[in-house]
Amino acid sequence: MDQEKIGKFISALRKEKKLTQKELATLLGVSDKSVSKWERGICLPDVSLFKPLCEVLNITLNEFFAGEKLEEKNYKEKADENLLHALENSTFTLKERVEYFKEKWQKEHFFELLLSTLVIVFFIIYGCIKDSNITFIFIIIGFISGIIENNRMMAYVEKNAYGKKPIKPKDIM
Repeated sequence: MDQEKIGKFISALRKEKKLTQKELATLLGVSDKSVSKWERGICLPDVSLFKPLCEVLNITLNEFFAGEKLEEKNYKEKADENLLHALENSTFTLKERVEYFKEKWQKEHFFELLLSTLVIVFFIIYGCIKDSNITFIFIIIGFISGIIENNRMMAYVEKNAYGKKPIKPKDIM
């Protein structure tokens, strides 16, 4: 995928449609500076803009990635080439996405996790000091709450990294 070629292609198609950069930007809900960056090959539009941009320019997504109008005979070959390039150069691997969403969840729930850990540690220490039989109960409660928090985190990761809704017990039956 050649950003400069795609940029020149966007520019040529925009001019064919007699649109200014500002008019194209308005149609897509972006700034004219963004359109300028695309056309100069500095960057590509956000993924969410690929389809609307192609619709405005009256091209296919395959033509967009190829940076040129495609004849029917070259279409399949270019589609395979574009797909392979996209897979090889994807921004995040699945592993990176999982790690990203795990870290994000932990940051978002930091104080909740900290508070529950402190409460459990307090009760374990209290149980040890008092030499009572409830220490074992608090260790079990800590273990169970850890499992629950991990399941909550993994449901969040699954939803965001894989784009799926987590499976609920009622869905299985």
